[in-house]
Amino acid sequence: MRILFALATAALALANPVLAQDIAGTLKTIRDTGVIKLGHLTQSVPFSFVEVDGKPAGYSPDLCMRVATGIQEQLGLPKLDVQWVPVTLETRFDALKSGKIDLECGISSNTLSRQKQVDFSVMTWVDGANFMVREESPFKTLSDLSGKKIAVIPNTTTVGAIKDVLEKSYVKAELVMVGSHVEGVEAVRKGTVDAYVTDQTVLIGLALAAGPTVKFRLGDRPLSYEPYGLMMRKNDQDFRQAVNTVLARMYRSGQIVPIYDRWFGKLGKPSQLIVAMFLLNGLPE
Repeated sequence: MRILFALATAALALANPVLAQDIAGTLKTIRDTGVIKLGHLTQSVPFSFVEVDGKPAGYSPDLCMRVATGIQEQLGLPKLDVQWVPVTLETRFDALKSGKIDLECGISSNTLSRQKQVDFSVMTWVDGANFMVREESPFKTLSDLSGKKIAVIPNTTTVGAIKDVLEKSYVKAELVMVGSHVEGVEAVRKGTVDAYVTDQTVLIGLALAAGPTVKFRLGDRPLSYEPYGLMMRKNDQDFRQAVNTVLARMYRSGQIVPIYDRWFGKLGKPSQLIVAMFLLNGLPE
């Protein structure tokens, strides 16, 4: 019986790499409490938002739910409770550092400066900043916005990107800080600003959500490079490995396709850049 028990334990450990070693950090807390805390945004359609019934929805929450299921399996937990915690573009970093959330399921770009304070999963999306104007607006290029007002959310990579491209293009425009995507779009609609700038796919989602009453148009080309990842606490190797294992398997197996179709199907097939991103991040075991 002792030999059989030892063999069974060894087999379980080999089948489940997380159980084969002592775990620490976030994974240990998840195993001990049976709870994983996921942060989500409320207005970043179609990536992370809240539906009419108050439930989190979007591309990033869908990925995080798959991650939660995968971690449950890796830890051998009979049950794992998912606790959703709303965050904003300004509070997401503090929420991670304080332990309020374990994983941020939003639109966070992986940058070298951010890597000094947090860690990221493998890439989940690739995007670029652009600007939105009303359809009847004469502004098509960035140079058209010279002397105009451009709304942007503070403490985002978009702020640095728009400042940099304005400077390099020798375009002088007034940046107006707003508190949310909805506020930025509303400012364009009312005419208090001439354009709103954020990640292009987010702008498309916002335009679709606005409905047919007010029509918007995007600028002629992206203004920056924004590689998204799921954000987590720094120096937590076990947890990052567990998250990346789930995502890589999804990309390799094609399980990412129905998730893409659900949230971006209206935009057509994924671009070659998105397809390449999935392929390159479908890391082998």
